Amino acid sequence: MSGRPEQLFPIFAGLETLDGVGPRTAKLLQQAEIETPRDLLFSLPYSVVDRRRRDTVQGLDLPCTATIEVTVGAHRPPARRGGPYRVHVSDARTDFQLVFFHARSDYLNRVLPSGARRVVSGRIELFDGMAQMVHPDHILPPEEAAEIPDFEPVYHLTQGISQKVMARAVRSALARVPDLPEWIDPALVAQKGWPAWADAVRQAHAPRGMQDLSPSAPARERLAYDELFAHQLTLALARRRERKARGIVSVATGKLQRRVLDALPYRPTAAQMRAIEEIAADMAAPERMNRLLQGDVGAGKTLVAFMALLVAVEAGGQGVMMAPTEILARQHLEGLRPLAEQAGVVLEILTGRDKGAERRAKLAALKEGRIQILVGTHAVFQEDVEFRDLRLAIVDEQHRFGVRQRMELADKGVAADLLVMTATPIPRSLALAQYGDMDVSVLDEKPPGRKPIRTAIVSAERMDEIVEHLRRAVAEGRQCYWVCPLVEESETRDLTAAQERFAHLRAALGEGVVGLVHGQMPPAEKDAAMAAFQEGRTRVLVATTVIEVGVDVPNASIMVIERAEIFGLAQLHQLRGRVGRGDAESTCLLVYRPPLTEGGRRRLEILRETEDGFRIAEADLQMRGAGDLIGTAQSGLPRFRVADLESQAGLMATAQSDARALLARDPALETDRGRAARMLLWLMQQDRAIRLIKIG
Repeated sequence: MSGRPEQLFPIFAGLETLDGVGPRTAKLLQQAEIETPRDLLFSLPYSVVDRRRRDTVQGLDLPCTATIEVTVGAHRPPARRGGPYRVHVSDARTDFQLVFFHARSDYLNRVLPSGARRVVSGRIELFDGMAQMVHPDHILPPEEAAEIPDFEPVYHLTQGISQKVMARAVRSALARVPDLPEWIDPALVAQKGWPAWADAVRQAHAPRGMQDLSPSAPARERLAYDELFAHQLTLALARRRERKARGIVSVATGKLQRRVLDALPYRPTAAQMRAIEEIAADMAAPERMNRLLQGDVGAGKTLVAFMALLVAVEAGGQGVMMAPTEILARQHLEGLRPLAEQAGVVLEILTGRDKGAERRAKLAALKEGRIQILVGTHAVFQEDVEFRDLRLAIVDEQHRFGVRQRMELADKGVAADLLVMTATPIPRSLALAQYGDMDVSVLDEKPPGRKPIRTAIVSAERMDEIVEHLRRAVAEGRQCYWVCPLVEESETRDLTAAQERFAHLRAALGEGVVGLVHGQMPPAEKDAAMAAFQEGRTRVLVATTVIEVGVDVPNASIMVIERAEIFGLAQLHQLRGRVGRGDAESTCLLVYRPPLTEGGRRRLEILRETEDGFRIAEADLQMRGAGDLIGTAQSGLPRFRVADLESQAGLMATAQSDARALLARDPALETDRGRAARMLLWLMQQDRAIRLIKIG
């Protein structure tokens, strides 16, 4: 797998080797992320101009583009400077005019001599009852007119590049398209009626009408599939390497799990039981588990995670659960403590705060295996932390935990099984794009006893009523979160928004009732404000979105979100999930500043209609698009040039099973189709995958 295959050299050459591309044009194209002829091949046209020949302009539905053979008549130079220069022409049935501005008459007499036949192509409009074509795109003698295409592709342009230059560069790149071996499963190609790769590229750049521009047109769909397949092949190779990394066989006895299940006041949902079985089966297998546990807010992930940790303990080993922040780590500890007591296992926490003798004592207990389950921040993977026999690592809120970090854990010699938990429901197509190297367990039912949350949409003009409602609730002993938005990324502005609201509520509800938490506070102050709210000393917590992930206060039954219209759907859903955790009826007030945009109104209505995170995520994907949904910059989500995750979710699922099946049959990619797949990885610049084959 040494270097790039020779067949691909021509399309990975410099841009200046293309027709009509000099240093200046090359530089302009590079600004649009077009570095090689290969990038031009994947820059598909977004529209098409019909330039088929017509006999006459008579009866055309104007304005429109037309290509017509004409006889050139009289020239009428402009009467005054800067006026239009008109040339009369006649087609098979009628007359019309060609119009030019700032044109030199000697040039026009040369190109359009009176009495000659010419083929003209351009946009025809009606002006004062006369058809006219202003600045034709093409003027050619009939014998040269064959170079005007019947259908002309229209490309997205970057500044300084014209359609003509772009089309010429693409034509030149197309002339180099190599015939490559087929990497897609032949049965799938036949079933879908897809062309071979080289034909697909040529067809995609030669649309014969709008239908050829649709994502479902065979040539385009094939090229989209190639991108998705290359991406899934990369993830499948990463998965194979992780699974080949020696796993540990951890077989559950079920003894400790039974104690916990017997002590529960309710029966776990079918989804929870299914996830527990899937995880236990993975842990008992010799390969390394790499599983994503996806559950909506309040779907009961904690219980599933704890059962997985018990499998590790039952098998004679240890388990660790990591959270992104100290607050969340402490919360996991609170959530797991009662379960650990029922099971009779030793549970401890380790964070950056542990210092000196206390830290040394914990490290010794870990190394000797006296601590069976450890909760902590990423600090648990520092050099001096040694486990006696680590079997399972659980990572919470993986948005900051991509394939790269998962590999890092493997590189640290952590051969333990890996379970990643997320409370962000991700539509299936995105889950496959982002976590295609993982197996997925989904918790899609709410445990019994979770009460629905009443969601209302209220205008900020009714602020006095909202505060009055809050005063009554506080008097009844209820607690409330009040979320202020992050305004325009400006830290100081957010701060003032939150501080002003804090001052306003404190004045209305009384000293000592209202707490404040924001991103600029020192961690100790933040923890103290959180603790005061958790313990019920303060009744209202004003916060910027720092509370979004994870904090659990069962007595909090009201959530007020200010400027709800500027939040994303998923974020609003996460915030709302902070209430409705106790016995009281819960309310979420989405406060907007009028007037609402159409999109803003639609978002708030979706939240009012449903509490199903997966439905909300699908709606979000349709409204915002994939990159936006998980913030492409930090998501590790690939940028596809042809494929569209919103409309082609089904293709992504096919690509995943196809990639995994190919690797199962041909792990080293040595068969004919395997070698073709290597070619695809080079074509798609999946360098990481190529390295994985070398290592693998």
